[in-house]
Amino acid sequence: MKHAPSFLGRSLALSLALHAAVIAAVAQTLSPAPGSVLPASAELRVWLRELPVKLEPPAPAQPPLRLPEHSSRHASAGPAVITKAVPAVRLGGAAASVVAEQLQRELPYPPEAIERGLQGEALVLLFLDAAGNAIAARIEASSGHSLLDDAALRAARSLRALPGSAPREVLLPVRFQLR
Repeated sequence: MKHAPSFLGRSLALSLALHAAVIAAVAQTLSPAPGSVLPASAELRVWLRELPVKLEPPAPAQPPLRLPEHSSRHASAGPAVITKAVPAVRLGGAAASVVAEQLQRELPYPPEAIERGLQGEALVLLFLDAAGNAIAARIEASSGHSLLDDAALRAARSLRALPGSAPREVLLPVRFQLR
């Protein structure tokens, strides 16, 4: 193998020296001279003007919508105890038959409840709008099983177009029974 010509080595050394000189010259122009003092930056002063501001009293807030108080249940006490008289009545007549028909379609027995053999009756307080649609529901008396109570609430909230004769607050018994 032949040795590389010596001019390559010299060219490489010269290139490195030139590059180092250019870098040193740029660094020297960008950095301040030793002993020189940088000018102090000006202070930033801020004045706040007082503007005449008229504070208007806040608009009266509408009271939040609340459901009537519900029954208090104690796990060891057994069935629910209603602590406040509920003005709702049990559903009857044409409205009861419409509800029974809709619940038959909308009330699936929870599969987990079937597997566990859970049965019971939940008493649901149902609030209806003027068109007979369910707008809110809550459990007044538990079936004793949260799976069944949740299914009863879902089904009750899906009720639509009950007859105009239906009261606006209704107690609706929802029974879960295995055959």
